[in-house]
Amino acid sequence: MRLRRSERWLRWSVAVTVVASSAALWWPAPADASRRIKEVASVQGVRSNPLVGYGLVVGLDGTGDQTTQTPFTTQSLNSMLQQLGITLPPGTPLQLKNVAAVMVTATLPAFARPGQTIDVVVSSVGNAKSLRGGTLVATPLKGADGQVYALAQGSLIVGGAGAAAGGSKVQINHLSAGRIPEGATVERAVPTALAEGDSVQLGLAASDFATARAVAGAINAAKGAGTAAALDGRTVRVRAPSAPDERVAFLADIENLPVELERPAARVVLNARTGSIVMNEAVTLGACAVAHGNLSVTISSTPVVSQPGPLSGGQTVVTEKTEIEVAQQGGALVQMPAGARLSDVVKALNALGATPLDLLAILQAMKSAGALNAELEVI
Repeated sequence: MRLRRSERWLRWSVAVTVVASSAALWWPAPADASRRIKEVASVQGVRSNPLVGYGLVVGLDGTGDQTTQTPFTTQSLNSMLQQLGITLPPGTPLQLKNVAAVMVTATLPAFARPGQTIDVVVSSVGNAKSLRGGTLVATPLKGADGQVYALAQGSLIVGGAGAAAGGSKVQINHLSAGRIPEGATVERAVPTALAEGDSVQLGLAASDFATARAVAGAINAAKGAGTAAALDGRTVRVRAPSAPDERVAFLADIENLPVELERPAARVVLNARTGSIVMNEAVTLGACAVAHGNLSVTISSTPVVSQPGPLSGGQTVVTEKTEIEVAQQGGALVQMPAGARLSDVVKALNALGATPLDLLAILQAMKSAGALNAELEVI
């Protein structure tokens, strides 16, 4: 029996759909380990610089520093008034409630030029209750070399609120710090060595010889052999054009080049203060057996009153009866299978039912026994 063209087309499309669906079940998804060079390295010498300054915030609604406990606020205000041509008689008491001494911090980005604006953070250094509604007086911001690189001034934005009355107080978020968006104007530029020499150096975010080799190989494949060379596990030297516009275009090109990264070294990071544990995908586990029991100590105290007899002349004495109980839970020996993937390691550790703080000791013991194939880093 011959099929019509429409029926043959329908059967052929169904067969293709079935094959494609079955192929999607067994065909492995490609591992995407490629990243751009800008994500793993940066140009050395191109960085931001921290700035800091000391100033005064005025216009507070009675929530400023208490001058009896923060004399530097009064001294700062006297100094500022003298610069403005106002001299107070010696010994004049100042009861300030609307002024607060603050530290002003900012980050000067790379290639910042005079006239550009940057954000600043204002933080109280005295005992001011709130900086809400205050205005920062002109404050010079200095770098590590003592030079003034920016001038900050403006109204603060404090992301909080508070109220107090009758001995009760309610506060939301933090009131002793705030921000001034674009509150500082750059007064001086920081020179950079980007256009000097016939080459630039790329600094890797983490020291790794394989990553340095991969970055140099990706640049040489795109820009020609001999363009880049890995100097060590963290530095790659790249020959660049001498003209400023050509060098900028050249760096923009190599920053977006894809680089194939190899599998990272297996590492487990332990935070002993918070009990947090973080491990990367390269961590594997060998077959082992683990037994872990919990020890709990319970102390209970009950007051006991000793009442003297009538007309005995004695005094009532209150003592405490203390009971201490120690309980230790039995820890069964749990066999943990070998795990070649991170998911297997997580399942094996969860099977123990231990708390994160207990896992800190278990992972260290497993490392000593040779069952944990990873480096332990305690922070």
